[in-house]
Amino acid sequence: MPLDPLPPSARFKLDLIFEGVRYTEALGRAAQHSFPNFFPYRFGPGEHDPSGTGKAVIPYMLATEDDTHARIKGNRASPWWVSGSREQGYELRHDGREEALPIDFEPSARWMSGRTRDGLPRTQAGISLHGDMAVINVAPGCEYFLAPTQKGVSMRCTFCTYGAPDERTKQLGQIMGVTALPENTYLRMQEVLAAVLDETPIRHIYLVGGSLTNPAEEGARYIELARQVQEVIDHHVPLTCGSGALPEASLRVLHEERLVDNVCFNLEVWSERLFARICPGKHRFVGYDRWIESLETAVGLWGKGHVYSAMVAGVELGPELGLSQDEALEIALRGAEDLCRRGILPIYSLYWPPAGLDLPDHLTELRGFFERLQLGYREIRHGMELAVWDGFMCHRCAYMQLECDIDRALAHLPQVS
Repeated sequence: MPLDPLPPSARFKLDLIFEGVRYTEALGRAAQHSFPNFFPYRFGPGEHDPSGTGKAVIPYMLATEDDTHARIKGNRASPWWVSGSREQGYELRHDGREEALPIDFEPSARWMSGRTRDGLPRTQAGISLHGDMAVINVAPGCEYFLAPTQKGVSMRCTFCTYGAPDERTKQLGQIMGVTALPENTYLRMQEVLAAVLDETPIRHIYLVGGSLTNPAEEGARYIELARQVQEVIDHHVPLTCGSGALPEASLRVLHEERLVDNVCFNLEVWSERLFARICPGKHRFVGYDRWIESLETAVGLWGKGHVYSAMVAGVELGPELGLSQDEALEIALRGAEDLCRRGILPIYSLYWPPAGLDLPDHLTELRGFFERLQLGYREIRHGMELAVWDGFMCHRCAYMQLECDIDRALAHLPQVS
């Protein structure tokens, strides 16, 4: 089925996650009763700042009447803005359009305001929400950030800043270089997870964390973590292991004990050349071929529709790599087809370049690349009759991805040969 252009709901979501939303008093009011964004809105020079602090809390996610969910990115240059109130209803407006779109926001959660039995704020227990997905991350520090450089090159993935050991690792009791986590870390996670499930309709749970330089030790950590989570959910919610590529022995334990329903080992980018440049730690400590081999082993255990790999769409266009948009797209779609033929479904998140490289022309190129990639990837999935299982991810939690939105929109259209 030809896909040109994107379905309206997917195009709207792409516009919004790419352009962001500028601050208004209505957006500020919405933050008072909405799930808070992890990144505050930062006011620019000359922009009206009612907080007087240079930044303000904004909501995390908005939803339209057709149930499209999108992450809110603060951007003072955006043409999008919010009007209205909780009592009258909120509307999303655009400078170039007369019509307003009724919206709502991800509501605030009671569980976030409490403390665990031993007095820790529940928000520091390693659980966050992405719509109807609970993400458990009780070991966020990534050992690739601390690994010795090679020829002056850091071992962390070039696009990543999230995994740097920081205050979160201290709060959770994670000790870099030690596989096991403290018993209190698990007890708090279990307590808060039970509170989340009691209050919020959760349809997926995702286990993530920083990588270990020893894949076998990383497997041991995730096996223990999955066991601890299953004590709470008892297989009533699909659970995904979002670790690095694990050895076969670890995968067999996860499968034989029925600890997880899906796995997602993030290859990040296709081709060994790009993998080595963009993910030097993953290439050094695991290796490109072993990463794909681990994904293939997982397909043999869990089957098609249960094995995924997150990809960072657009990191291929970094100036240091010297690829044109057409060259990068050809590599990415070749990789999508190759992975799908192996029963591995890539999931593409839009790449945002770091400050200094987020120039208007580059952002426009990234947007065009992402749209063309999504259209081509949908054709590949359609031709192979592959779909993202909604027990892994759906349009309500895929706030920076489009696959589920595209498939949802096209599921209602007649199939044309």
